[in-house]
Amino acid sequence: MPKAPTDYRLRYPIDFGDIDASIRQRPVQLYAADFGKSRGILYMPAGGKPRTVVIMAHPRADFSTHYSIPFWVEAGFAAFGFNTRYLNNDAMMLHENLLLDLAAGIRYLREEQGFEKIVMLGNSGGGSLFAYYDAQARTLAGSRATAPPGGGPPDLNKFDLPTADGYIALAAHPGQGMVLMSCLDAAVVDESDPLASDPALDMYDERNGFRPPPAASRYAKDFVARYRAAQIARCARIDAIARRHIAEASNGRAAMRAPDFAASSADNRNYLSRRAMAPAYMIVYRTQANLNYLDLSIDPSERAAGSIISPRPDLANYSPFGLGRIVTPDAWLSTWSGLSSHAKMAANLPKVTVPTLVVGANGDQDIFDSDVRGEFDASGASDKTLAFIEGADHFMRAGGIKAHLGDPRPRLMKVLADWTRERFAVS
Repeated sequence: MPKAPTDYRLRYPIDFGDIDASIRQRPVQLYAADFGKSRGILYMPAGGKPRTVVIMAHPRADFSTHYSIPFWVEAGFAAFGFNTRYLNNDAMMLHENLLLDLAAGIRYLREEQGFEKIVMLGNSGGGSLFAYYDAQARTLAGSRATAPPGGGPPDLNKFDLPTADGYIALAAHPGQGMVLMSCLDAAVVDESDPLASDPALDMYDERNGFRPPPAASRYAKDFVARYRAAQIARCARIDAIARRHIAEASNGRAAMRAPDFAASSADNRNYLSRRAMAPAYMIVYRTQANLNYLDLSIDPSERAAGSIISPRPDLANYSPFGLGRIVTPDAWLSTWSGLSSHAKMAANLPKVTVPTLVVGANGDQDIFDSDVRGEFDASGASDKTLAFIEGADHFMRAGGIKAHLGDPRPRLMKVLADWTRERFAVS
């Protein structure tokens, strides 16, 4: 098998570099109940079939070659690296559709492959995804979410959502919308202008405590309080824009159903038809602005200054790349809004009662120790375990002030494999 480049962990931080050629690999194509197509690779040891499989997925990232897979197979488990219908595309992503994809994956593993036990591995954004899935799967049909936050299908009460047997939250977001809200630039005053700014709320203004890295920034408590409140207010403003766009499209559809629509002018019919169909894509500027990035006295940990995207978030904040940068109104509300999205750990984890392992990386620059402890506290499982990996960044590479401890992944995987083996039979 071809070797990965020596710097693959920098280029492809969620991938494994190589895998033993004896490991059996099976490409899988699946269709959800609404016909959405997803894909994955099922990995199994060279000899025999394990009784337990670990399924890993992320809303949009490629987890088919997740770095944990070789470790799982070496420990005797099967591993299913699963990719959703929204692979590399969060512009139109509805978390409610993602749940239908997970249902197809879990059903395949249970019914077609015959695994006795299924463990959900929710890494990064996959943590809140699996928590939302399991919470809905364990809610009786009739009491589940009837629609995404922006309305429309799917109604989750109309679908079968098979359950799994265990849940691991690994460097998991408190919710993709919650993370984005924590790094929305509170100084933005015009959503259509990337440079329009309120200096009194600019975390990258030296008058407010900013110092260009590698110098340490320090923000006063009153500024922190005003900044956090302004982030929530900005999220609410973007929510209102999204709902206005959705209402306009809905009005177009309603007008098309009106009795006088056919008799109206061709220009009117064309406009309303197109407005009913066309989503108004939204650009969300400046999403690299969490105070925690540069003031390490806020939620102290082993982390270094910066974010998982850049050591200079003050510059990356204005770059073309960013979380939730280009989205439809429906995708914003379902996935990226910290106020409207249903995929929040705090709301869903109390309903997740299967054995649960919550693991944090002490050097994580985006998921902080308080987030991890909060997820553990919120868990509704009677059998729950909390663990931290020293000297590890968000991707479980060596990072932070204890990076000298070396590669964290073998240490991480011992924790994961030992916990899983104690609860679920291998063979």
